[in-house]
Amino acid sequence: MAHLRIAAAQLDTVVGDLKGNIDRVRRALERAEAANADLLVVPELAITGYPPEDLLLKPGFLFDTASALGELARATADCAVVVGFVEPLEDGSRSGADDRAGALPPVPIANAAAVCAGGTVFGTYHKRLLPNYGVFDEQRWFVPGRQMQALYRIGGVVVGISICEDIWATAGPALELAQSGAELIVNLNASPYSRGRREERLAMLRRRTAETGCPIVYVNQVGGQDELVFDGASLVLSADGELLAAGKQFEEDLVIVDVSVGRGHKNSSVPSAELGRRPVPQVVPVTAAPRDAGRWRPSPLPPVLSLEAEVYAALVLGTRDYLEKNGFSEVLVGISGGVDSSLVATIATDAVGASRVHAVSMPSRYSSPGSRSDAKELAARLGIDLWEVPIEAAHVALASMLRPVLGSEPTGLTDENLQSRIRGVVLMALSNATGWIVLTTGNKSEMATGYSTLYGDSAGGFAVIKDVPKTLVYELCRYRNAIEREPLMPIPESVLKKPPSAELRPDQRDDQTLPPYEVLDPVLAAYVEQDLTPPEMVAAGFDPDVVASVVALVDAAEYKRRQMPPGVRVTTKAFGKDRRMPITNRYH
Repeated sequence: MAHLRIAAAQLDTVVGDLKGNIDRVRRALERAEAANADLLVVPELAITGYPPEDLLLKPGFLFDTASALGELARATADCAVVVGFVEPLEDGSRSGADDRAGALPPVPIANAAAVCAGGTVFGTYHKRLLPNYGVFDEQRWFVPGRQMQALYRIGGVVVGISICEDIWATAGPALELAQSGAELIVNLNASPYSRGRREERLAMLRRRTAETGCPIVYVNQVGGQDELVFDGASLVLSADGELLAAGKQFEEDLVIVDVSVGRGHKNSSVPSAELGRRPVPQVVPVTAAPRDAGRWRPSPLPPVLSLEAEVYAALVLGTRDYLEKNGFSEVLVGISGGVDSSLVATIATDAVGASRVHAVSMPSRYSSPGSRSDAKELAARLGIDLWEVPIEAAHVALASMLRPVLGSEPTGLTDENLQSRIRGVVLMALSNATGWIVLTTGNKSEMATGYSTLYGDSAGGFAVIKDVPKTLVYELCRYRNAIEREPLMPIPESVLKKPPSAELRPDQRDDQTLPPYEVLDPVLAAYVEQDLTPPEMVAAGFDPDVVASVVALVDAAEYKRRQMPPGVRVTTKAFGKDRRMPITNRYH
């Protein structure tokens, strides 16, 4: 048996921050060298940040990326580094069908990994399998790699390089690496979070170790990038599928572990006697004094978060990174005393601190005394500022302005939406005056069915719970409250017990317009996330009348959703990058 000391660094990179990203890698390299690691592995496209999207259309961005890689390589010594970057190709490896001016980058580009040590770049590997589903558009920017294997001898061990999607394929690049003589496989990732994703990855990696007979080092990005949030949760598995080490969820982390490798695995076509003589580039030679694996005591495996805990952590991290990476110092949240705004205010407070969160209560003639007191109690428990701006005067004035045109004061839905839009105007005026960003408070159930007001409660810069169904909103509130005891729990129990209501007319309740949320949310999941047709949903046991009404609401609201602000993705299919339906659409 041989041993290789691996440092796996899950980093919170920033798209386009080439210098900052290089500095993050260098700090991880310093820690890896201090631990006498043979190899540091960092995430996919760590130099550029992921996903760089149409920055790749700018030749200057590609040039600067190459310069940043050279700077990192010059900083390396005995500890090798495998780092993700983008590499322009000058070999014309693009089909004639792709030669459309302005449609693709000016030259073919590979999603690449560079192997660096001793002040130089020893070689690169180009990602072979390019995902083009869900939130991924990699075939828009990249061409697939042609290398059948990428092997490097590091510390006397033959290491195979792969990137993200390469590891997911059965009988794919990972197996080819093993059959070509790899003794250990490293995999660089920028894998976005969705509920239960860590366990899905772990099960897949165990299938790959069984298939390849190789240990696998799976290193994932962490942090928020627009709608996406990356959960880290890097994994290191032995050849028999044992979990040797893991990175924390939703935190930057450096995992250092000694990995044992055998010689001549069952799936290798290279005899064990020939492994030491194969013409594999030697990046770092065997150390003069072989490491004693028993001396290194890796940290214990971090606790695995519950589903509620991981979703809450994703929302906090996604919100914090969106605000801080985009330069927003403080936030505004309109709070009504309802469950959605209570959860958003609590997430914002956990993300950036109470001193940077400012709540605005905007009661109308229909706001109940209980809701007004709940809003005040929530703000007091969170320790955040609360400004009360009653909207009655504006409501009366606008209704009077509309009377000559409408023939009477507005009623029904017109009057309800008028109140919501007044609140949107107030929040955006305060945002203009202060420079603070407005966080909207609509949930996925409302966005799916159009149960929101365009330019009203949808007005703002970031939609924190845009991808959180209403039933999950309640679960997250109870989870967050369970962390602390009364009177410290942030969300008053009265908020969770009252029937959901927009309070835009007397005695209004959500279930007068929508099915009860415990009925609605499974139907929405089937239609939006699973892409079932109405007949398939009815065959699965859903009520035909409920299906018909819900599908009609979802289809009719597409034009609204197209105008909504970005928000954190936590399910397998969110509105935005995931689900892109035509607005003009007669397929029902």
